[in-house]
Amino acid sequence: MLDIAIAYNRYKFLGNEFLTWLWFIIETGTENLRREDADFVSMAVGNRMVLENTRNNTKETVTIKGDNAGLEEGRLAVKKGALVAELHLSYKTGAQHFEFSLKGESLNISSLKLPETGPIETAEDLEGVVLEKIYLIEKVVVLVNGLFSRFVHLRLSDTWDSQTKAHIHKWAGAI
Repeated sequence: MLDIAIAYNRYKFLGNEFLTWLWFIIETGTENLRREDADFVSMAVGNRMVLENTRNNTKETVTIKGDNAGLEEGRLAVKKGALVAELHLSYKTGAQHFEFSLKGESLNISSLKLPETGPIETAEDLEGVVLEKIYLIEKVVVLVNGLFSRFVHLRLSDTWDSQTKAHIHKWAGAI
């Protein structure tokens, strides 16, 4: 059995590979996203992305910030071997709009902005609003878990090295 610290250091790259794959999927085809949510409308890269490239015991970091920021530098970094370490996402499902950030190292969800909930007019409304907030948070967690599960299945398949990585590098090179 692996010590937790050894396992963490050995497999911490998976989260960054997942975020890189997710960015690729968002820009090239959303059928994988539609499989996770029947009411899926759209998903887009938000206003922040951090990429890291570790070579020869040095770490190069590229941060892209701003609304409507061009992501060409990020794709160039991916082409040079970088992986997405943090990704801000805008997710629409049905009439609901979510914004949140994902960190690759731990898959933590942060900066979660939920859709508006009903107003609290009476004490009884409080319980309903709390349950609605829990439901909305769970919706994001279920989406991320489902996408990560799909990614791990693909990552362990025979087609990862021969096809998927090649498609990602081709996409990154098409600036």
